[in-house]
Amino acid sequence: MNNEKEIVKKNDDIILEIKNLKEYFNINTGFLKTTKLKAVDDVSFFIKRGETLGLVGESGCGKTTVGRTIVNLYKPTSGQIIFDGEVINNKKSIKEFRKKAQIVFQDPYSSLNPRMTVGDIIGEPLDVHKLYKTKEERKQKIDHLMELVGLSTEHATRYAHEFSGGQRQRIGIARALAVNPEFIVCDEPVSALDVSIQAQVINMFEDLQKKLGLTYLFIAHDILVVKHISQRIAVMYLGKIVELASSDELYDHPLHPYTISLLSAVPIPDPKRSKQKHRIILEGDVPSPLKVPSGCAFRTRCSRATEKCAQEKPELIEMKDGHFVACHYVDLSDVKN
Repeated sequence: MNNEKEIVKKNDDIILEIKNLKEYFNINTGFLKTTKLKAVDDVSFFIKRGETLGLVGESGCGKTTVGRTIVNLYKPTSGQIIFDGEVINNKKSIKEFRKKAQIVFQDPYSSLNPRMTVGDIIGEPLDVHKLYKTKEERKQKIDHLMELVGLSTEHATRYAHEFSGGQRQRIGIARALAVNPEFIVCDEPVSALDVSIQAQVINMFEDLQKKLGLTYLFIAHDILVVKHISQRIAVMYLGKIVELASSDELYDHPLHPYTISLLSAVPIPDPKRSKQKHRIILEGDVPSPLKVPSGCAFRTRCSRATEKCAQEKPELIEMKDGHFVACHYVDLSDVKN
């Protein structure tokens, strides 16, 4: 790859732009045979500075792969990752990018080293990027990070297994904050936690965003959690974004049949309204990403599907102001609302 810094036209409002991102994995399917698994297939979006973009979809849709590819845990097959006007495409730019972008993993039980103390886990990024001059300065930074996420500094010498799930996730968040990042990928950070703890952690994410001016890509399968924390939501299905809009717009006026089905499954606390609600149950199973259907990937489970859906891939187009959808047969009555 070209080692020179590549700069694109900078938009001060946009901190991260993803263009035509693809992440394919070679899967062994037999003796000396491999097949490409298209985990992420031509995904494009942007995130504004200080914003939270939610990314939702069923398990296996590729949302976690998007997050890990953005922070270069996976090398992109193709496409561009543009952060603050600079294309991230070589070792130097990736190293600088990792000081500004971090990831909080889904499982706090497996993402923390059981042989390291909490202080060393949080301090590891400080060591890697040489962000302190003395041991005392290192300790002060670790103490500050622990206080920031609601942990007692007295626990710095303990090990991760001595903490609850919610506390472990706070340790992971403190570790991500150690390099003073601008952008954080939150990869299903509350899905492994009890519901009562989920609310505390989500509120903490919001407080940290206000205090530190952070930008989030918040990945989850629970659309209600995503709606609460995100300004905009992107819906993924089999490696592609099928709909993207503001949180309220997506919740009130979903256009893609997959999004409509997801929202129909959201429980309503009012018994009368719940009885009146029509649940849309999708037929069939999610196709294998090793054998994605031709045309529209959702057509095998869609009540609107026609021969056109089998032949042509729908493009993600703007149907309303800021509301994008990839479907040949959008309900135009919803668009006019």
